[in-house]
Amino acid sequence: MTKIGIIYGMEESFPPAVVDKINSVGAGVSAEHVTIGGIKMAEASGYRVIIDRISHDIPFYRAWLKNCALDGAYIINNPFWWGADDKFFNYALASKIGVAIPPTVVLPHKQHPPGTTARSMRNLIHPLNWQEIFDYVGFPAFLKPFSGGGWKHVYKVDSPEEFFRAYDQTSDLCMTLQRGVNFTDYYRCYCVGQEIVHIMAYDPRRPHHERYVQDAPPMDAALRERVVGDSIKLCRALGYDLNTLEFAVEGGIPYAIDFLNPAPDAERTSVGEANFEWIVNAVAEFAVKKALEPAVQPPYHWAAFLAGGAAAPATSIATESAPSPASPKPARGPKPRAAAKKKSAGT
Repeated sequence: MTKIGIIYGMEESFPPAVVDKINSVGAGVSAEHVTIGGIKMAEASGYRVIIDRISHDIPFYRAWLKNCALDGAYIINNPFWWGADDKFFNYALASKIGVAIPPTVVLPHKQHPPGTTARSMRNLIHPLNWQEIFDYVGFPAFLKPFSGGGWKHVYKVDSPEEFFRAYDQTSDLCMTLQRGVNFTDYYRCYCVGQEIVHIMAYDPRRPHHERYVQDAPPMDAALRERVVGDSIKLCRALGYDLNTLEFAVEGGIPYAIDFLNPAPDAERTSVGEANFEWIVNAVAEFAVKKALEPAVQPPYHWAAFLAGGAAAPATSIATESAPSPASPKPARGPKPRAAAKKKSAGT
């Protein structure tokens, strides 16, 4: 029987729900919770598909997943690209493929990284032309790590003085400075299989357990269409089969604020019952689909864009922001090619 494995850390509800859902489908496919010990090089894992929820925190698991890929296992998400990706690259790529991004710059480390000295930075202009940077980005702005998540080390700054006070606290982190979006609406979207999108009204100003808004008004149809299209476009460009993407809406324009979440929050207590049911079903169905396909390693999709390629058009009809658990209707894009009160936002 073809096997699907899931590897995870502190999650309680999502992994067992996905395993149970896959095992209820049958079709010659079974799922299980992965257990591993010492890893022998080039040893086959026995899994056709592995759902990765933890390797971004545990290098040992990332090494195992890469080893599994050598034997043809399909990893959700690709461990080679996930380990190389960062938010600043994401912003730059998105700007090249027509997704709205607030002006953003990447900044040198405030303190030298471990093992380096001032001599290691001899290619860096010193002092930086801070006024040029501030003129380009503007205020208010968000100072945040170029790679990271969970709103860790994020600072809202309204002036150069506030910026420097925050920057002085960033130690040896590599940071970005991004113009704040004065948003009227904010959405967090699941995208699965680079094809289906589930839009959730979201409020980053609320406590974490209240951020998924359960009583949001319906989205404007044109806005839904653009958010879905941009979500699919970004995931196809980056090659992510599972991701969440966040959009802050200002003046009717959805600005992509954060879309490097390849192990997105999917806990029932956090996202709510309807959103939980949707993501469990979508991930289970996609994993079964990949398990039944011939073993083919995914390409690095973003390389085609940098070489002048283009994404397939991502036109689709968006889902309502919170479909009922009984009849979730995800927004689908075209199949991938075969080969209130304004606030400032930032993540």
